[in-house]
Amino acid sequence: MKKAELISAIAEKGGYSKKDAEKALNAVIDSITDVLVAGDKVTLVGFGTFKVKVNPARVGRNPRTKEPVPIEEKTVPVFKAGQSLKDAVNK
Repeated sequence: MKKAELISAIAEKGGYSKKDAEKALNAVIDSITDVLVAGDKVTLVGFGTFKVKVNPARVGRNPRTKEPVPIEEKTVPVFKAGQSLKDAVNK
């Protein structure tokens, strides 16, 4: 499902116009992004938790030459599904 299809589904299920559904979806995405950038987490009970994880710097290997390659520390967003979402998907 692409963003446009999600907007259509939100509009249909919620009884909103597509324009209002798009505004709401964009507001949710922007809000979650802002919280993650600040280093906090977002918990939606029953759905899941969005948080930020720091992958430490490490040394990898070039698969062709087998030479060590330094890999920098990286901050990545992570989503952990809640139990209700897991149960709904595994039916």
